[in-house]
Amino acid sequence: MIQIAVFSDVHGNLPALNTVLKDIEERGIQKKFCLGDLVDFAPWGNEVIEKIKDLNIPCLMGNHDERIAFDIPVVPLSKHSQEETEARYIAIDHSKKTITEENKRFLSQLPFHLKLNYKTGKKHWNIQLVHSSLKSNDTYLYEAENDEVFSGMLEDSQSDIIIMGHTHLSFKKHLDNGKWAVNCGSVGRSKEENRLASYLVLTLDENKIIPEMVKLAYPLEETAHQIEESEIPDYYAAFLRNQNISVI
Repeated sequence: MIQIAVFSDVHGNLPALNTVLKDIEERGIQKKFCLGDLVDFAPWGNEVIEKIKDLNIPCLMGNHDERIAFDIPVVPLSKHSQEETEARYIAIDHSKKTITEENKRFLSQLPFHLKLNYKTGKKHWNIQLVHSSLKSNDTYLYEAENDEVFSGMLEDSQSDIIIMGHTHLSFKKHLDNGKWAVNCGSVGRSKEENRLASYLVLTLDENKIIPEMVKLAYPLEETAHQIEESEIPDYYAAFLRNQNISVI
C-alpha cells in the first residue's frame, strides 16, 4: 500500500497550510504534492512559498503563481461582483509588491503539470496532477461537468486518476471506465460552506485506488484578523467567515 497527500490553493493562508501539513505528518504520509496557487488573498505569500521550498514539496504553477511570477495583468471575470472585482485588483497588486524577487523566480520555474507512476505489487498506477486541466491552469471544471470531459483528459494523459484544484470546491467522480477525476479542494480559501481546509489522501494498493477527502478546521480567525491588519481588502476576511459573500 502507498499513500500520497495532494493539496492545492493555499493562497497565502499559512495557518491553514500548517494545519494540513501537521495532519499529513500525523498520518505518517511521506509523499506530498501541491497543485499550485500559493499566493494572493492572505498575507503570508512569502512564508507559504518558503515553507514549500524548505520542505521540498513538488508544486505546480497555478494561475495566481503565474500572474505574480510574470506580472501578468489582472483581467476582470464576469462571474465576479463589482465588490470582488475591486478587491481582487488590490489583493493581487499587494502580492506583486510584496512577494520577493527570489520567490517570484521560484514561482516562474514551477512545472505546469506532473505525471506520477507508482507500482504496488504488479500494478502500475498512473496519476496525473494538474492545477485545473492539461491545457490550462485557469479552466473551471466542476463536479457537474459531463463525465466525457474527464474521461477525455484521462485518455489524453493515459492515466488512472486525474487530480486537480483551482475551483476551491472538492469532489470525487468514479467514472464508468473505473478511473477517477478528483478535485482536492482548497487549503486556504475554500468556497465550500464550511470553509474548512481541504486536501486529498490517495491510497494505492494492487487492486484499487481509494481517494479520501480530508477537511480540517484551522485558526480561521487568525487569518481573517491578519487580513484586516494588512493592505489586503477586508472582503477576503469576510469571505473566510462566510459573511454573505458569493462563492461563485
